[in-house]
Amino acid sequence: MNRLQPLTRNLNPLIRLMRLHKPIGIWLLFFPAAWGLLLAPGPLRWDLLAVLLLGAAITRSAGCILNDLTDRKLDAQVERTRSRPLASGELTTTDAVLLLLVLAMNALLLAVVLPRSVTWIALAAAPMIAAYPWMKRLTFWPQAFLGLTFNLGALIGWAASGASVALAALLLYAACFFWTLGYDTLYAVEDMQDDARAGIKSTARRIGTGAKLAWFTAVCYGCMLALFAAALYFAGGWAWPTELALALAAGHAAWQVAHARRLVPSSSQAGVLFRSNQWLGLVLLVGLLLHRAFPYLS
Repeated sequence: MNRLQPLTRNLNPLIRLMRLHKPIGIWLLFFPAAWGLLLAPGPLRWDLLAVLLLGAAITRSAGCILNDLTDRKLDAQVERTRSRPLASGELTTTDAVLLLLVLAMNALLLAVVLPRSVTWIALAAAPMIAAYPWMKRLTFWPQAFLGLTFNLGALIGWAASGASVALAALLLYAACFFWTLGYDTLYAVEDMQDDARAGIKSTARRIGTGAKLAWFTAVCYGCMLALFAAALYFAGGWAWPTELALALAAGHAAWQVAHARRLVPSSSQAGVLFRSNQWLGLVLLVGLLLHRAFPYLS
């Protein structure tokens, strides 16, 4: 059992329901949106970055509630998730639905300050977010569906600048898809044994561990980095800060692949590799920020 569980159980159940005590999901949702904004034409807008961060926090919280409402019975069968507020009975479904409505209203208020095109992309994302929890019952590739859903933020960030979606934005979206497919497959390794008993499907169960997992992760991260580089090129973002960031990100991805080879089913190290992607995302964000904030350095 996770040694932090006794501590996290003392947190407000509503905070735990929204996973605010585990902000990794917020960062992984925010980074693609921030990259999209920073690659889009126009001036650097710190206020929009703040709006996107707040939007990521609200969206991720709402997504966690939807996921837990759908999976509360399955979560009770998995060691890592059985202490979640809905699975354990700390909160009722009514509590969760009311909190979800509050978050939805705040998301609508936030959308008012962004261009209308952002609203249309967000509306397209809403049914995908609602459908995602069911994918693990229907296909061994729920991580691929998550990649398509989770990374619409890249298009939202680009559209938030007021620019029309261009080739660079689509390349970035594709890059983020492969990033999510890679890191969430690693994450799913932690639950492989419980998932098999509960009948939950995942890409990790389809691929397996050892060399196959390492090769799969390498292909995903390789595609991510190549597509990100192409997005930089077509967006005019190719400069030494972004080149350095891309090189550092590639090094970190290689470190993950090397460790992925040694993972075994239900290894807690899988969660460590998954969470380390916050540093990969941060490195690329800093590179883009340096390029945009200090263009004379480029």
